[in-house]
Amino acid sequence: MLVHNVLFTLHKRLDGPELTEFRMGLESLKYIKHAEAVFIGGPAPVAERPVLIANYDFCLTVLLKNVAAHDAYQQDPLHQEFLRTHKDKWKRVRVFDAE
Repeated sequence: MLVHNVLFTLHKRLDGPELTEFRMGLESLKYIKHAEAVFIGGPAPVAERPVLIANYDFCLTVLLKNVAAHDAYQQDPLHQEFLRTHKDKWKRVRVFDAE
């Protein structure tokens, strides 16, 4: 199992409809056949502590069967369309892939 985690920090200039469009773009990734499961959220309302990373707007977590499925997910037309459509909305992206 490979866990693909992506933390998106968006530009602060985005308005409500643009944030909704971005969220809908993330939701579209659920339809990529290589994704076993997809979770989307934001920072949880937990107590601050020194090790907590909460300086992001959206977290995407995708469970994939293996590295081959990950590679296919990256090339899937839905993923490529998400990148083309929404790349101008983020200021920073951090990716954590774990196996």
